[in-house]
Amino acid sequence: MDSVTEFELGYIEELGFVAGPVVSMGFGNVPVLHFAVEEYHPRWGARTSNPVKSVNDRLGGFNSCLFRQITATNKHLKSLSKYGGIMKNSSSSSSSLYRGIAFTLFAILFAGSVSAQSSPPSSPPTDWGPMSINLEEFEYPYPVEYMNFGVYGEDVRIAYMDVAPTGSANGRTVILHHGGLYYGWYWSKQIKALAQEGYRVVVKDRLGWGKSSKPIIPYSISLWASNTARLMDHLGIEQAAVVGHSIGGQMVTRFAFLYPERTTHLVTVNQVGLTDRRFGRGFQSLTGEVDANPDMEAVYTNLLRWASGNYSAWHPEFLEHMRIRYGQRLSGDWPRLAHVSRLTGHMRAMDTVVNDRQHIQTKTLVLGGAEDYPTFAEEARHAANQFPNGEVFLIPNVGHNPHEEVPDTVNAELIRFLGS
Repeated sequence: MDSVTEFELGYIEELGFVAGPVVSMGFGNVPVLHFAVEEYHPRWGARTSNPVKSVNDRLGGFNSCLFRQITATNKHLKSLSKYGGIMKNSSSSSSSLYRGIAFTLFAILFAGSVSAQSSPPSSPPTDWGPMSINLEEFEYPYPVEYMNFGVYGEDVRIAYMDVAPTGSANGRTVILHHGGLYYGWYWSKQIKALAQEGYRVVVKDRLGWGKSSKPIIPYSISLWASNTARLMDHLGIEQAAVVGHSIGGQMVTRFAFLYPERTTHLVTVNQVGLTDRRFGRGFQSLTGEVDANPDMEAVYTNLLRWASGNYSAWHPEFLEHMRIRYGQRLSGDWPRLAHVSRLTGHMRAMDTVVNDRQHIQTKTLVLGGAEDYPTFAEEARHAANQFPNGEVFLIPNVGHNPHEEVPDTVNAELIRFLGS
């Protein structure tokens, strides 16, 4: 009997969730044990039945999810036969909340050799080292400026890039908002394309992430939206198109709801929290233990899982995300960043924007990689239909980060929509 597997599966069964074990090979040939759970994730607000991302540690070491992945070993595989079918606690009253019957499958993908071009290295490069939580040593693609202000009695600053048009200026502005554990720099290809089309492009690092301050405060989606309005005032921008990826999609939706007169276009890119599943969420502590001497091999394994779950195809430039997250775990300020990550991560589920949509008259584009998770395409279409002036654009065979995986496709659609 394998005690870890027994605990994982038994705990899910005890909660009344329908689950099934899945094994797949992630980037770097890391065997990963997943649980297909027909329930909405308490943090992400999305159904966790994806065999590749079911309980994926998408946070690359920032694991504050209710469920977790574990690396599959021989003893895990031997114990799976006991759990080959659907499990459900018959005494659970939560079954009425399920929107369908969970699929379960057990698949072991062939672990052949993978070239360096198609996957990240199986171990961290030797030149990787500590990185500050404010990314002082990381160079962004355009000059970074700062806006200083006060919030909850603390002096903070927000980092941003303000890029002038490189083509014939059209007098319009686009503000790009990054996702939960990302940074403004990953919009570099969109910045270049939009600037060439004549747009002024502003990209900010959200308060609590990137080069911006990391205060310990009660974060909210509305707070982040108000920060964008404050930045617009700071830069003398009356109106702008707002684009947001992942949790940034939630934030720009709230911005369009709160500041309709300042929003010309609204674009969400693989937004998290497309559904409202606040009822029945499991308890999650806002605090937890942080290992002062983390197992960096385990950290890197988590990063490989994260990469497998977020990208349908690997490109070498994606390694920068892993280098940053790996290096920050070695920073002496890591406990602070981990705390802020926990505080901000809960906003995905606690501060839903689902009920904002029907009140937003702004022209809206719901854009995304269709393979983000099994029900993403369905939920994206539903979300677009809830916006009075919404439309949807789904990209097949692409995952959570389409602006990085297929930038030309995303750029063309952004330029079309923003020019409409």
